[in-house]
Amino acid sequence: MPEAASFPGPRNCCPKMVTPGKVVAGGWRWLLLLLLLAMPAGVPAAEPRFELSGEHSPLRLSASRESSGLAPSRRGNDRLWLLNDSGSGPDLFLAETGGTYAGTLHIRQAVNVDWEDMDSFLLDGKPYLLIADTGDNAARRDFCEIYIVPEPSFPVTGQILDAVPAWTIRFRYADGPRDCEAVAVDPVAKKILLISKRDNPPGIYELPLLPGRPHQIQIARKIGTVRVERPLNAPIVPFGNQPTGLSLSADGSLAAILTYHSVFLFPRVKGESWEQAFARTPERQTPHRQAQGEAITFSNDGRTIYVLSEGLLPPLLTYKRLGE
Repeated sequence: MPEAASFPGPRNCCPKMVTPGKVVAGGWRWLLLLLLLAMPAGVPAAEPRFELSGEHSPLRLSASRESSGLAPSRRGNDRLWLLNDSGSGPDLFLAETGGTYAGTLHIRQAVNVDWEDMDSFLLDGKPYLLIADTGDNAARRDFCEIYIVPEPSFPVTGQILDAVPAWTIRFRYADGPRDCEAVAVDPVAKKILLISKRDNPPGIYELPLLPGRPHQIQIARKIGTVRVERPLNAPIVPFGNQPTGLSLSADGSLAAILTYHSVFLFPRVKGESWEQAFARTPERQTPHRQAQGEAITFSNDGRTIYVLSEGLLPPLLTYKRLGE
């Protein structure tokens, strides 16, 4: 009998034996306690549920034919900023959530080498737009750039405004060049998240939003990996498991990754890192069935996910949060 199963009595007395049944029951109690202690500190109580709406508004914006990034205006709840990728000028376009064109923002002192994603955020109460010049299909760029631009007040419909970056982040990856089309800001942590496109599994990288030495080339540090894979029995979609867009909800509780197949949701509980959240198996949403879905964003209240594909007059898809 193991020592843990006997309890010594007075000297020269036989130890009191515990029956095997009691030992097993006690063992199970200890095992249960150990399992509870080993569980993660936070686990989402319930997976958020979104449903793809059957009603789609066409994006009535002929200037945007290669939509690659999408972000909500932080100056209102009914407008979206979007951008084109390589081959286009350094311009952002503003559209109503119903698809109507509302204006253009021309970014001076910026070059569209291969703009692939964008985001919007509040910092010290001020609204900003992030432009990610991070496309690198051949993985040859010596460095990439991220522009941070103050978001202007709404222009008159059709008006073209000019802006200059408040600051620019020039960076390279710690483990060599990467193609990246999925970028988002965590303004609370003051970090920028980037997810590589052509790696298997895709890598998650991190940059400071406010570099201590802004004129130096920053280093994007790898913090983990993520898997966003279509079901094995689903129709084959070329490059279907590659991330093409990323968005974080404004409250930091949810991340959405877009692929050519679908939208994948990653809940995050309070006190948890994004590395931990992305390590979970995601909640895969209904396939968007778009030819080349490359732009995704949450609405300001986190109850709607917008998805946009490349092409002329593409539909602006919406995933609506259920319940609550």
